[in-house]
Amino acid sequence: MADVVQDISTNTAGTGLRRTVGFWGLSFVSLGSIIGSGWLLGALTAASIAGGGGSLISWVLAAVMLMVLALIHADLGAAYPVAGGTSRYPHYAFGGFAGFTAGWTTYLQAVAIAPLEVEASLSYVNSVGAVRSVFPLINADGTLTGRGIVVGVLAMALFAFINLGGARWMSDSNTGIVLWKILVPVLTIVALLALDFHPGNFTAHGGFAPFGWHGIFAALPAGVVFALQGFEQATQMAGESVNPKKHVAKAIILAMIAGAVIYIGLEVAFVGALNPAQLLANGWAHPIGKGDYGPYYTLAISLGIGWLAVILIVDAVISPGGTGLIYVGTTARISYALGLPAALTRTSKRGVPTWSIIVATVFGVLFLLPAPSWQQLVSVITGATAIMYGLAPVALGALRKKDPDREHPYRVPLPAVFLPLGFIFANLIVYWGTFAVTWKLAIGLVIGQALYIVAGLFKHKRADLTLARWSSAIWIWLWMGGLIVIGWLGNYGGTGAIPGDWDIVVVAVFSLAVYYYAVNTGQKTSNIVATVDEDLARGAGEPLEAPAGIA
Repeated sequence: MADVVQDISTNTAGTGLRRTVGFWGLSFVSLGSIIGSGWLLGALTAASIAGGGGSLISWVLAAVMLMVLALIHADLGAAYPVAGGTSRYPHYAFGGFAGFTAGWTTYLQAVAIAPLEVEASLSYVNSVGAVRSVFPLINADGTLTGRGIVVGVLAMALFAFINLGGARWMSDSNTGIVLWKILVPVLTIVALLALDFHPGNFTAHGGFAPFGWHGIFAALPAGVVFALQGFEQATQMAGESVNPKKHVAKAIILAMIAGAVIYIGLEVAFVGALNPAQLLANGWAHPIGKGDYGPYYTLAISLGIGWLAVILIVDAVISPGGTGLIYVGTTARISYALGLPAALTRTSKRGVPTWSIIVATVFGVLFLLPAPSWQQLVSVITGATAIMYGLAPVALGALRKKDPDREHPYRVPLPAVFLPLGFIFANLIVYWGTFAVTWKLAIGLVIGQALYIVAGLFKHKRADLTLARWSSAIWIWLWMGGLIVIGWLGNYGGTGAIPGDWDIVVVAVFSLAVYYYAVNTGQKTSNIVATVDEDLARGAGEPLEAPAGIA
């Protein structure tokens, strides 16, 4: 682990982000984001929606879909190693307006994850009888009590304090947390498989997939995709990587593979350890009982594995806490890349975007006020993440056409297949997340776009409307408008006008049409090269500002 972080920076105080994070640091940032509250709660959610065997299909399907998107991000992260990568790639390909839209989407999903992880942690701890009776953290409706809010705010403040110490401190702190986060799920898998395993559970109460393909697909945005997301965090910190061209792609791929293996193993262990009699009595809606916030904890107690129950409660603090710690930092780096207002681009003597971290923490605290439950928030965050992921294959497709001479240390295999396929996968995740979530996300995007236009009217240097490249961004409106119409006509919270066997085909055909149109609307090569070169130069020690004449 000697090369987790290597401080080779020569940056002067307050001038920019420092390149201090090594390969293992990047790997652990991504893997630490993947293993959060999703492992504690995702298996129960998937089984409840898809059934025992169907939940396994959901996890495998999600792993395949996200691996394709991870490979695309690995290509982009190695070729364009800049801070806040997910918001910069569409900017390079389609100009300032599309770039800000992407950054705004990325920020919306990222800023909500840290408080969501805190809420999940408190919910799990609240499943302990002594906590629930003496110091209750969660109300009956799943929201935080007053005490829970206070504890949550203190947790967010701790995340901010660690991040203000710098990327090296955050990476060092995260290394131990991630090692723990890997150990506990693996230990849980081994313990449950060894002590109590019922193969018949996978076909119990309705067969292998009792709710059919509809249940399998519906489980993805309800917690499965959320659990596996986070691989892109290495690209967000590429601007602080010691050797981004060599390390970013490998870190993303390693984290994605490790995360998928762990989550599939957890689902197998969870379903196999369920009490067959209780499953027969309650069905898949409540396989471990009603109102239970801690599925693995409950299983451990029922099986008499007290030591595992204690470890799981401790992990309920460490795993979500580690993910929350990472997302406060990466959210700050996204706002650093957006640069609205300019104060968000200023860095401290440690090379840390101080005000960006403070703003991310304040917004995060707002989510801790009485709000929707963990499960409800997960669906919205997953939809926003899918939109963010969907921008990547389109951006890479356009950049391959408009920036063909760029060095790609890692190239996504079969790009003519994987890029449009990745876009289809992202749109399917949005569609399966229900029509209600889709139209709300569309409104969120419009709000961000309105902020960009208002900033431009006030002549903000990061929102020059004459350099917005409107013609290169039209496809985004067509894309979101089409997703709303398909969602309205579809079978996931819509009217059901599209036959159930054809909705996936409709989404796929629509996605291909948008993809091939969008990749041919990229901005001029000279604009792309100038913007990328300016960003890379700033990564060596200049604050992130828009290059003269380019947006």
